[in-house]
Amino acid sequence: MADAVKIYDDQASRLAARYEQMSSDEALPGIIELLRPTGPLRVALDVGAGSGRDAIWLSSQGYEVVAVEPSSGMRAEAQRFHGGARVRWVDDRLPSLSKVHKLGLAFDVILLSAVWQHVAPTDRPRAFRKLVTLLKPGGILAMTLRHGPAPPDRPMHQVSLGEVEALARVSGVEVLRVFEQADVQVRDEVNWTSVVLRMPDDGAGALPLIRGIVLGDDKSSTYKIALLRSLALIAELAPSAAIPAVDELDAVDVPLGLVALYWVRMYLPLVRVGLPQAPKNHGPDGLGFAKAGFRALLADRMPAQDLRVGATFTFERGSNVRAAIGDAARTIATMPANFIRFPNSDRRVFEIRKVRPQRSAATLELSLETLSDWGSLRVPGHIWRALSRLGVWVEPVLVSEWGRLVRGYADRMGGLVPADAIDRQLAWEEPVRSTSMGKEASQRLAAGGTSLRCVWTGVPLSSSQLDIDHCFPLGRVAMRRPLEPGPKPQAGEPAPKRGSHA
Repeated sequence: MADAVKIYDDQASRLAARYEQMSSDEALPGIIELLRPTGPLRVALDVGAGSGRDAIWLSSQGYEVVAVEPSSGMRAEAQRFHGGARVRWVDDRLPSLSKVHKLGLAFDVILLSAVWQHVAPTDRPRAFRKLVTLLKPGGILAMTLRHGPAPPDRPMHQVSLGEVEALARVSGVEVLRVFEQADVQVRDEVNWTSVVLRMPDDGAGALPLIRGIVLGDDKSSTYKIALLRSLALIAELAPSAAIPAVDELDAVDVPLGLVALYWVRMYLPLVRVGLPQAPKNHGPDGLGFAKAGFRALLADRMPAQDLRVGATFTFERGSNVRAAIGDAARTIATMPANFIRFPNSDRRVFEIRKVRPQRSAATLELSLETLSDWGSLRVPGHIWRALSRLGVWVEPVLVSEWGRLVRGYADRMGGLVPADAIDRQLAWEEPVRSTSMGKEASQRLAAGGTSLRCVWTGVPLSSSQLDIDHCFPLGRVAMRRPLEPGPKPQAGEPAPKRGSHA
């Protein structure tokens, strides 16, 4: 980007004159109609504004315009062409746009016309995140992508629609329109793709808040992402766990133990394979919640999927699960729930409610009642609704950002993380219950000449009559003598369907 700025400084006069020969309608066909304001008090950002042609058009439509241009030569030409226009010019550049972010503005429209090819591919994910965080809910990001050989005097990087679509998916913005067009300057070897993207709007302000937490550049650990993902998964998989708050009009209380249970379940596979969850520390020693209980579960090699609502644990494993949940709950309360605040406020987004006395039973049953023993996490109603209704957007973005953080931490430590390793460990898999294995085993037995009988009547069955309700692993049932015919139904008791169950 720095080299491109120098080139535009050196050629500012010639390039600005060329840009001004075209109108915005000519340069932005297809996009221009989508940029017209639909209401009052609209704010627009023109990144790489060049001669100011498009910034002036936006201003003429009633927008308050911020024009970003890193080339001092181009800014001087813009003043020469449009010196009296009401446009705020800012000397800033991608990928950081640090000065724009300090303005504290959110934009209805962000325009990048013939800019993306100057952003190095390695800088594009960060640049895209920075742009997305500047959008208002429902706001539009419009980009033009240049295809074809670069001019000899202006080096450029290759661009593609697929790359932009992939960045949009992980950032939670939707592709609204795509337009293909020939070059306005009639260069046969050059063509353009215009892409218009839109930020989803939940109408309640929850998405900008979630987006700000998720896409913030620097985090001291993955804790904030883990808390949000735990809540997103609960909203999807166990929505009935959320109880309307009795002392607050629009909020729900979620069992803190359930949040901690999902937390432990997410971190177990990540820590087992040594994926760093903080910038400096590697493994469980760098995690405040990874105390004796969590370490015991690591050593136990228990599948993470076993940590689910309804599961029961006894003896030492039950004690370890209880301890791991308790340590995670305390960490959640003192760390991410404590430090996630509303913008420009000291008010916490998530509040921890009172904790009930802990039980000391020998058996730990992960019921919602038991998981409430650690207290509850109060979630504002609009955030809970956003997680419930827009989880299809929120959860993948959380996973993507978690992966980005882990890769960044590994890079700082000089480690190498395989491309699919993080996604594989972050995958959330629910146990699949099926009788297909039992049916296949029964069919193999029948094909080998073994006699199959109904468990209710003792009647012989053929493989075509099999209707299996349950399948029990052999190791879970006691071996007994061959099946004998079952008792006959008592008077008034319906007889089972002949040959219906095996």
